[in-house]
Amino acid sequence: MTTVSRATLETPILDATLPSLLHQISEEGGYAFSSMATRAAAGDTRAAEAAREVAWEQLHSGPWHSVVPIWRDAYAMACLHVAKHQFSSGEFKLALRALDMGLIMGGLTLRDDLNLCIGKVSVALREKEFSDNGGGEQNGMFNLDPKAVTSLWLYLGFDMQVVKLLPVKSLSCKTVEKKCGLSLEGFLREHFVSGSPVIITDAMNHWPAKDRWNDMNYLNKVAGFRTVPVEVGKNYLSPDWKQELITFSEFLERIQSSDCSSAGLTYLAQHQLFDQIQELKQDIVVPDYCFAGGGEIRSLNAWFGPPGTVTPLHHDPHNNILAQTVSWIYSVLVDLDNIDEREFSRMLDLEFLDCILEEGEMLYIPPKWWHYVRSLTPSFSVSFWWSDEVNSPES
Repeated sequence: MTTVSRATLETPILDATLPSLLHQISEEGGYAFSSMATRAAAGDTRAAEAAREVAWEQLHSGPWHSVVPIWRDAYAMACLHVAKHQFSSGEFKLALRALDMGLIMGGLTLRDDLNLCIGKVSVALREKEFSDNGGGEQNGMFNLDPKAVTSLWLYLGFDMQVVKLLPVKSLSCKTVEKKCGLSLEGFLREHFVSGSPVIITDAMNHWPAKDRWNDMNYLNKVAGFRTVPVEVGKNYLSPDWKQELITFSEFLERIQSSDCSSAGLTYLAQHQLFDQIQELKQDIVVPDYCFAGGGEIRSLNAWFGPPGTVTPLHHDPHNNILAQTVSWIYSVLVDLDNIDEREFSRMLDLEFLDCILEEGEMLYIPPKWWHYVRSLTPSFSVSFWWSDEVNSPES
């Protein structure tokens, strides 16, 4: 066992707030949890696991919005206790999964502790992998030939496989205007105030993600052991759609082998990946355009999946900039697939805007504009939602 594995995980916030948190949990009927959590803090591994199960049941006792917030903190607390025991036993992968679950499902009170522990466990895990490989460079959970990576991630032109993924009538009506060198003043005057979409072609050139995220080995090295929530199925309206929790490395493997006609498409959709995995957040930059209107960032989400994944027709309450870091997606303001011509005959003549958002481009989608998105190739996108002071839902 290495020196790192014998060390302990530090949880300064939990240590300082434990009595207060347990009191609040007890007031919500969590007497059994508080008893188990107290024993877990004293080193009882079984009590830590039991406390996590109790908190998990509370999180699934009804609709998510009805969960009492303190139970989310309780779940994060239990995950920290479990991770501590697993880390001290050298079970680094299990500890990392427990901490990720705490980030995904837990509350905000102990988030800094979770991130602090994740940093330490990740270092220990990488050192162990390096040692297990005989001191050689770790290439991740699977190896890819550089030429295969290039052909997988980058399409040089519109081949027939890409064209087949385009909906009927795509790119035959009005297309979204593209602009290069768009100033913040120009964005405000010509698009933000008027509420008109635009593609900005050169605002991501300085992002580290542009180069790094085209390399599967980089993604696997940074995030391969992390646990993420994914969607399985063409889209959330499909009858066979489901959600799973898998490691990022398994997700990358599924993308590599995915068939765009399969119901088993795996997609990481609208997940706050950058709050969870800080290393990836360092690869992106919030566009200046997102400060238009004097509002604030509401959500920063990742969209990552293979060809053929679809976000059905919907609209968002906030301003949205969708930044395409890897390959292409197709975006349209009306869902053109599978329209019932008898029931919605007028839809066939409805005017719409559409576009293919290419690698390195950003699409501004004004609030409440209906839009539909489809991946034409393996695509990794970042969406920035922000509200302005005038149109904010809270105002």
